[in-house]
Amino acid sequence: MPGTRKLGRSSDHRKAMLRAMVTYLLETGKIETTVTRAKEVRSMTEKMITIGKDDTLHAKRQVYSFVTKETVAKKVFDEISPKYKDTNGGYTRIVRIGPRRGDAAEMAIIELV
Repeated sequence: MPGTRKLGRSSDHRKAMLRAMVTYLLETGKIETTVTRAKEVRSMTEKMITIGKDDTLHAKRQVYSFVTKETVAKKVFDEISPKYKDTNGGYTRIVRIGPRRGDAAEMAIIELV
């Protein structure tokens, strides 16, 4: 279930952070972050891609309300979702890359498959 990890943030801060990270992941195709954040971003990103498969007005409003950039939301419907039309989930991959220098937080790369 998406949104179960608190990530040491208040609700508003956490939601804003996840929206920004999902938008950046959909824009660039790959980001580097901690493992726990990557797991949260994965669930939200896969939800946006699944909603994007249904090309209705309701689906567009849902994606546009979550993704922070209009060009990225359009990209979800025009490029990303059609690519995964026959796939039921598993649109992202998390690869662990080891501890971060400084605080030894476990780092990962999350990317679109």
